[in-house]
Amino acid sequence: MRRGAGVPPTAWEGVSGRPWEALLAGILAISSASVLIRLAAAPPLAIGAWRLGLATLALTPWAFPHFLRAARFLRRRQALWLVLSGAALACHFAVWIASLAYTSVASSVVLVTTTPIHVGLATRFLLGERVTARRWLAIGLAVVGGAAIGWGDVQLSGRALLGDALALVGAIAMAAHLLIGRALRRTLSTPAYIWPAYGIAALTLTGVCLIARQPLLGYDRATFAALALLALVPQVVGHSILNWALARVSPLMVTLAILGEPIGASALAYLVLGEAPPLTLWLGGPLLLSGLVLASWDEAVPATPPKRTHTQPDSARRTCS
Repeated sequence: MRRGAGVPPTAWEGVSGRPWEALLAGILAISSASVLIRLAAAPPLAIGAWRLGLATLALTPWAFPHFLRAARFLRRRQALWLVLSGAALACHFAVWIASLAYTSVASSVVLVTTTPIHVGLATRFLLGERVTARRWLAIGLAVVGGAAIGWGDVQLSGRALLGDALALVGAIAMAAHLLIGRALRRTLSTPAYIWPAYGIAALTLTGVCLIARQPLLGYDRATFAALALLALVPQVVGHSILNWALARVSPLMVTLAILGEPIGASALAYLVLGEAPPLTLWLGGPLLLSGLVLASWDEAVPATPPKRTHTQPDSARRTCS
């Protein structure tokens, strides 16, 4: 891939043949999100708007030129799907961030990472793709392990149940975002896809903030520092790597990898917030990791990046990937 003039090397170029190593880095990055959200003294919609807005700005010097080149070949239907992908991402962050105000970090993160259930069902029944028996077993192990991690922390109260429900809605929204992204990444490079998706999500959340009259300014320095870290670490690094991986492995594999987040998030919650993880972490962790290992065996040979389907001059094709 040839970079445009003045564009620094990207993190993805060095791992183009090692998607599993990249996914591990992405998991470690997104594991910090729940703790940073707890440290930010701001309402959920404002946190989401700042996180995605700052991430879009950070990516603009590198990603915007790629998007401009790809936009010339973007069809109306693809543009509509791109808007829907951004809206799904906005919904994911809005409801999941809100869930952390009602339930524990462990419970919220475990429930929001049930995305593979929804992706697996959609892959089979909506897209008509075959899901192997080994992969279904991997899903089962990973989901059971993830559920075990949060079981000891589940509180059967109305407040906690609301938080659990919000986290589940967030999982469904993320599944929609990943599935749409899988289709769009067949014709769009990573920067050409993530920049508008993040931007649309940021604008959506900002608009909802204005409608709901949730303030976007006036917070203390510690909160703005947490918001900046949210944008750079879990978003720019973490979620961008996950979107990059969608062109190399299936969306089901990406969502299975995301199931490693509860382990990292629970550990950080204990170290930073003093929120002890449940004892069932020691049972759920090995089950979850076993599911990830089984899933990696099922896709031992990473998928090659799909060919771009739009027609471009040779010079444009070389610079748009």
